[in-house]
Amino acid sequence: MVLRALLVLLCLSGTWASSSDRPNFVVIFTDDQGYEDVGCFGATGFKTPRLDAMARQGMKFTNFYAQPICGPSRAALMTGCYPMRVAERGNVKQVHPILHEDEITIAEVLKAQGYATACFGKWDLAKHAQSGFFVDLLPTRQGFDLFFGTPTSNDRVANLYRNEELIEPETNMATLTRRYTDEAITFIEENQNRPFFVYLPHTMPHTRLEASAEFRGKSERGLYGDVIEEIDFNVGRILDTIEELKLAGTTYVLFTSDNGPWLSKNKNFADGRLPRDHGGSAGILRSGKVSSFEGGVLVPAILWGPGRVPPDTTCDAIATTMDIFPTFAALAQAEVPADRVIDGEDIRHLFHGDFDKADPDKAFFYYLRVHLQAVRQGKWKLHLPREKEPVGVAPFSRNNHIGPADRVGFEKPFLVDLENDPGETTDVSEMSPQVVERLLTLAQEMREDLGDFDRVGKNMRFFDTLEERPSTPPVPKSRARNTSKPKAKKPAS
Repeated sequence: MVLRALLVLLCLSGTWASSSDRPNFVVIFTDDQGYEDVGCFGATGFKTPRLDAMARQGMKFTNFYAQPICGPSRAALMTGCYPMRVAERGNVKQVHPILHEDEITIAEVLKAQGYATACFGKWDLAKHAQSGFFVDLLPTRQGFDLFFGTPTSNDRVANLYRNEELIEPETNMATLTRRYTDEAITFIEENQNRPFFVYLPHTMPHTRLEASAEFRGKSERGLYGDVIEEIDFNVGRILDTIEELKLAGTTYVLFTSDNGPWLSKNKNFADGRLPRDHGGSAGILRSGKVSSFEGGVLVPAILWGPGRVPPDTTCDAIATTMDIFPTFAALAQAEVPADRVIDGEDIRHLFHGDFDKADPDKAFFYYLRVHLQAVRQGKWKLHLPREKEPVGVAPFSRNNHIGPADRVGFEKPFLVDLENDPGETTDVSEMSPQVVERLLTLAQEMREDLGDFDRVGKNMRFFDTLEERPSTPPVPKSRARNTSKPKAKKPAS
């Protein structure tokens, strides 16, 4: 803990800008909301008038990437890094990262600049469990002044905490969307005279689905649609509060999702359309959550910031949740940590509509667990050769989260033109061999830098003591089928 505090002080700017030069930030992060689960992205069966208005008043991102599953997506957002890169407690690469205390979060960067910081909702970085998690890794130990939420997913129950105190075991989940928003509004009101960072990672629409009486039974799409309509309404409450407090000109609000839709909650793994389907829709994109196809990682994203974000614009450039860390830091006139690799990039130019400044060579790498499965640059996406049930994605080697048609391997590189084939149906590698070679080179460079299922890259981070640096990513022993067993420090209790 002392090491991290020293690193924060050394790596961040030593002087604070004036309050008027430091904008406020609100990130609304939903759980398992698919690419097509917002009206302006093509939703059917339910309505999202406030999100649609937010897009008209701001910017819609059409190539915005998260990670394929809950915990890794949160690690990427908080650290600006691929989950494969970040250090975890005990040096073990968990399915859902247990974020090491010496990782530096965006909340810590902003707090060092005088920001009031708060997290309202699902954390999921202190162990993927409602009990028995690491209290010293809760948001209050990772840069947040205040935490009101639940440690992880609501698969069965949600235990509600205020800071580090359990206040409601097995809370009424139907109330959470409203209560998170109530708390966020109160925090904004109390901190309106200083810069603030509000992180609002909603519990929904991750199942178990619940909606309040005001919204339950109101949409054509059933309970899933009810949940989305309630989230939409509460996004509107946040925006209304910011406008009423005359903070709109100094506040950025980003709405997005942590991964694609949970298709196993739908009949026949199809996109959610039926009233009884409890999962979402990725629209024309292939597959969903726990997949490196576009449906698993391409998510809806809307940015709002009157006077700063050009209204009614669409950004088609590649952007990711990892970019939020360096972008917010730059807007707050802070420095990102200089002692480690940060994968995200400063995309202020995109926020402000300077799309001609977008990096045409920007690449996105698709990791599922510790396996590099694909790489995208421009319109091109290359699926790397892999087995149908790859070892590197265990425990998802036999992936029951996605449809049987998407449980596939590739004997050779499979090149997709995403502009013309967003459903990833056709291999065009023979027509563009130079593109294949370029993307294979990028993939090899990433393997050397970060790693793959069969190697540890030179910049993968391990903060706990090791007798020797592992040669392959250390995964939980019970899940490490056919992999080596490097020596690693036993996780702290």
